[in-house]
Amino acid sequence: MRRQTAIGATALSVGLAMALSSPATGATSRTAPAAPARPDPRLVAAASADRLVAAKPAAFKKAAKDQIVRSGVTSGLRGLQYVQYERTYDGLPVYGGDFVVTTDAAGGVLDTSVGQTRKLDVSTKATVSAAKAAATSRARVSRVDSASAPRLTVLAEGTGRLVYETVVSGARKNAPTKLHVFVDAKTGKVVQTWDEVRDAADDKSYYHGTVDLSTAATSMSDPARSGIRCGGQNGSTYTGSDSAWGTGGGTNLETACVDALYAVQKEWDMLGSWLGRSGINGSGGGFPLRVGLNQANAYWNGSYTNFGRNQAGTRQATSVDVVGHENGHAVFSTTPGGASGGSGNEKGGMNESAGDIFGALTEHYMNEPSTFDPPDYLVGEEVDLVGSGPIRNMYNPSALGDPNCYSSAIPSTEVHAAAGPQNHWFYLLAEGSNPSGKPASPTCNGSTVTGIGVKKAGQIFMGGLNRKVTSWSHARARVETINAARALFPGSATECNAVKAAWSAINVPVQSGEASC
Repeated sequence: MRRQTAIGATALSVGLAMALSSPATGATSRTAPAAPARPDPRLVAAASADRLVAAKPAAFKKAAKDQIVRSGVTSGLRGLQYVQYERTYDGLPVYGGDFVVTTDAAGGVLDTSVGQTRKLDVSTKATVSAAKAAATSRARVSRVDSASAPRLTVLAEGTGRLVYETVVSGARKNAPTKLHVFVDAKTGKVVQTWDEVRDAADDKSYYHGTVDLSTAATSMSDPARSGIRCGGQNGSTYTGSDSAWGTGGGTNLETACVDALYAVQKEWDMLGSWLGRSGINGSGGGFPLRVGLNQANAYWNGSYTNFGRNQAGTRQATSVDVVGHENGHAVFSTTPGGASGGSGNEKGGMNESAGDIFGALTEHYMNEPSTFDPPDYLVGEEVDLVGSGPIRNMYNPSALGDPNCYSSAIPSTEVHAAAGPQNHWFYLLAEGSNPSGKPASPTCNGSTVTGIGVKKAGQIFMGGLNRKVTSWSHARARVETINAARALFPGSATECNAVKAAWSAINVPVQSGEASC
């Protein structure tokens, strides 16, 4: 369970020590005072952010019945700290009431990310029974394996809406689901849903030749990366008589685990080396991987990633970009604001795009030769999932039928297609609209964009996710990636201006109150 601290209960103290020594000669002398211990920057950031929240409640839309609770601090590049908060209203959890305060290494507040737009003022007395809410929620899933007890919750929608939240696990249209259903506690109607399951679609690998995995002596678990292990559909980790894994064959499931572990280990290293993130979950941990799913599919379900095979059955869906994509969902889910919320499918599309971006970043970090899996901005081309090559194109999404540009239609667009605009933004930020030796990328406003490089683009994207709130959108992402560029590259307007130009180039316009460069 994540440790939470109520505002006003934070204390920070640093002690000093004085030492006396007795030299071998028998003489006694006083040593110089020991240097004061350097305080944990997360504690400094938390104390600074707590003071801001206590001093300026109106900035965070705090109502009289609210309790603001600090839920965590995430460390990022350049010593930046991201302090996360949640709230309750009249004792009930508030969905969408979260926010983030960003500080520099010394604890100075740089910016805040608040999704809630108004103070809450809502009755917390339900007129619909929990049993009726449970039945309504279960009806949304065709095969119900389990369902949580309905929990009264306040949606941060306008001045608030009282709802029951029920989590229903099972299947919809033969696909796994872990569906969160919000039922209005006064009308009994479903007002919002979101699904934790995000689909996508010497050690001998299929995609990388012979590789050197980090595994235990006789099991496919990673002793250096907490939580990372691979096995079959029953959740058990594969074991063997030694630490040599796989045959290199496209249908061999132990080989699929070699590919999956190799990719997630490289993604873990990329997150730390390039983006300053500790593990997949931001706290030094990761998640299990399963192979052998008998579908032309792969997915993240909130607890583990699961990988199937291509439609032809000739190879497993465990290429770097697919594994990076599914674990990218895990990153998105464990950054502030989680994976739920937003308007329609807009945040879901940005979640799918985040998976594509983390897959591309991992490929560029690995920088393999053309004989294996060279870095590019195509998704799933090596897997050839349904026999037509890549499933998405980041530099020109429309080449595969997805929108290049943001519009009011995005919230009602299927989530994988809705990944198009942010994927396009990332390519423009990293490479530009007409990069040398790489594909040209058409802009939506006819502008020319100059890229800043994939590593810097990844750092800014990660900085944006570290400011994410429940009500995430392309407009808010524009504001927060601009804030990220300013904080990560102080004194340089180049990166900030490139972020703005790339958003404008996909038709996400200048936002009210956005920072200047």
